[in-house]
Amino acid sequence: MGKYFGTDGIRAIAGQFPLVDDFITKLGYVALNELKASAQNKKLLPQVIIAQDSRASGPGILDALQKGIRASGVDVISVGISPTPSVAYLVKKTNSLCGIVISASHNPAEFNGIKFFTNRGTKLPETLENAIEAKIDALATVPAPTGKWVEDFSLVKQYEQFLMSTVDKEILKGTKIVLDCANGASYQVAVNVFAGLGMPVTVTAAKPDGTNINKNVGALHTQFMQDLTVREHAFMGFSFDGDADRVIASDEKGRQLDGDNIIASSALCMKQAGTLASNKAVLTVMANLGCINYLKENGVDVELTTVGDKYVSEALEKGNLSIGGETSGHIIFRQFANTGDGVLSALQFLQFVKKSGKPASWFLDQWQKYPSQLKAIPVTAKPPLESLDGFLPGVAQIEKTMQGKGRVVVRYSGTEPKLRILVEGQEEQMVKRVLDEVEKLYQQKTEVRK
Repeated sequence: MGKYFGTDGIRAIAGQFPLVDDFITKLGYVALNELKASAQNKKLLPQVIIAQDSRASGPGILDALQKGIRASGVDVISVGISPTPSVAYLVKKTNSLCGIVISASHNPAEFNGIKFFTNRGTKLPETLENAIEAKIDALATVPAPTGKWVEDFSLVKQYEQFLMSTVDKEILKGTKIVLDCANGASYQVAVNVFAGLGMPVTVTAAKPDGTNINKNVGALHTQFMQDLTVREHAFMGFSFDGDADRVIASDEKGRQLDGDNIIASSALCMKQAGTLASNKAVLTVMANLGCINYLKENGVDVELTTVGDKYVSEALEKGNLSIGGETSGHIIFRQFANTGDGVLSALQFLQFVKKSGKPASWFLDQWQKYPSQLKAIPVTAKPPLESLDGFLPGVAQIEKTMQGKGRVVVRYSGTEPKLRILVEGQEEQMVKRVLDEVEKLYQQKTEVRK
């Protein structure tokens, strides 16, 4: 992680540094100059595709950002409120220099963020983020804008058509579905796509007012969607997050299927169909151990990456692999996209389930999650864990007491001032004991540094 960029762009409470007008304008100017200089394809059009989610702070951030972008001589095409993955798609479709999304994803309404996409539809490499950060700090003023400002909301329709083209309409037609749009960026797109494929759709949380995005709804709050799926006698339900780059599902019994469930089930369906490249899937270190073991027991190798869908994307590309993602619901079906796409993932998983002739509950019952506990400890600083004398060796010793029946993952959050400790094991009591010991060890080591 850099000075300003986290695991998924720049994120903060809107109106607080770095999400203030002067910094945002400088960011637009510097980033586009860097992207122009680093573009390998010199035939790209000097334009940027920009979307935003439904937060009240979005228009103000867009105004400050577009001034900086246009100052670099690049045109700005705003597509309005639209999912993050729509920009990843449209930037390639329109041969644009890059794409930008103004969104704080699953975070509450007071937060916002700025995410960049290369012309290939991927997140920026860290080397480019570092170069941008260095030049922002050295920049005194931004020149007057010379690029054009354009609004073209019709481009989102091309994205909707793309999504519908990835599945067989005849297989899905007539399937009753519940959609929770998190009062966010998917509130029109998701409904248009599922209904456009001939599916009866019951929709909730599709009335954004600028302040209700992710509020007790969406991918982090799925219980209402799960209950609604049962009440409506729907085949499945899906909850998206605020910018619709992740999805969590419900089976017909109202039970949750998270990213691990969706990836594991999809990977095995792909393996059976002969479309799973190298019989391998990519997960992050936060994936449940039960999922990892289930895939391996069924002939699917697993590669683990650090947390962040851009790291999953890099591993998929490097290994020329087909599917990967995160427990949180960021899932990449690389045949169709280079980044997480909640609506696309929902469609692909739904099609796999329908093709199988089985209900979604059958897939959920194929493996059991290991008991796990995840604790987030607020921190005021993030010293490298290896710099805390004896901390990582101490964690390794604590993990050994689980006798190979569990694991410990310790990392700083990429988007919040927190240390995250994940412990998984076959027994609940063991998990709790180990979590307490690791937390105590961290507090001891950080006290020593003070």
